[in-house]
Amino acid sequence: MSDALINGLAGAGGGIIAQLITYPLQTVNTRQQTERDVKKERRKLGTFQQMCQVVKHEGWDRLYGGLGPSLVGTAASQGVYYYFYQIFRNKAEVASLERMKAGIGDGSVGMLSSLLVAAISGCVNVLLTNPIWVVVTRMQTHKKISKPSLPGGALTPLDETIPPTAVVDPPSYGTTHAIQELYDEAGIKGFWKGVIPTMIMVSNPSIQYMLYETLLNKLKKRRALRKDGSGVTALEIFFLGALAKLGATVVTYPLLVVKARLQAKQVVAGDKRHQYKGTLDAILKMIRYEGLYGFYKGMGTKIVQSVLAAAVLFMVKEELVQSARFLLTKGPVGRIKSKPQ
Repeated sequence: MSDALINGLAGAGGGIIAQLITYPLQTVNTRQQTERDVKKERRKLGTFQQMCQVVKHEGWDRLYGGLGPSLVGTAASQGVYYYFYQIFRNKAEVASLERMKAGIGDGSVGMLSSLLVAAISGCVNVLLTNPIWVVVTRMQTHKKISKPSLPGGALTPLDETIPPTAVVDPPSYGTTHAIQELYDEAGIKGFWKGVIPTMIMVSNPSIQYMLYETLLNKLKKRRALRKDGSGVTALEIFFLGALAKLGATVVTYPLLVVKARLQAKQVVAGDKRHQYKGTLDAILKMIRYEGLYGFYKGMGTKIVQSVLAAAVLFMVKEELVQSARFLLTKGPVGRIKSKPQ
């Protein structure tokens, strides 16, 4: 089994576990990003309060709306990304060694090369998996609605058996329903809504992995100076992954909000200020009607969710890679250790 395939499968496994742990936070965050109150903002609730509101009015299942396609998307995204990342990374390392033989550089992959490798891998990932994430966004933002009643609380004649406060959710609304709704609305091209800001968003994993590998290399060099041959632990990888994701999220969050706005269902007959024709139109309308604040809605929730997810992903991926190499070689493979002196 190739090293690229091992990393791809490990990335998919780590992504699934991270997704299961943090999915309710992701659902709440997507709803925060797509809130489009312009003049009168509703009373702001904290992340935990919003989760409680969803459970109270819509049920526990709505916190996990779209979980099925999201897990498929996570496995596909992480698998595709890590697979191509490892392939391009190997090529970059070979090129660096060739340059060293020619008397240029020290043989290590530089920061710019690492950034380019991550960016190319991210572009391939976006083009292949964007349709899955459009469907996931639709399902996360789908809300159960209260049954309307006549003035005075009276029910309509056909709905006398349903309490005025009953929550009604089309039983057919699932992955298939979301796909059909999206196709009816925009055709095949609808599955690539938000692809432009998403393509730009490849800078997020680029920055993330650049920071992660920079921090990891510095830690490895420090450990190499020790005489006990100690390696980097899973807990340390957890914190390195969290720190790298934190830096990348703060920089690229506005693009994430624009992407969510474009992928969420738009009410054609609604307020024109809430309808976006494309990426540029969305950005201009958000600036005009919501100000810069609109680009950072729900960032606190996103930081908690993405940092936790990334940290878990890195930790699990590294463990899976080490386990796979151990099984394939029938012997321990050093976990980023220096040789005993």
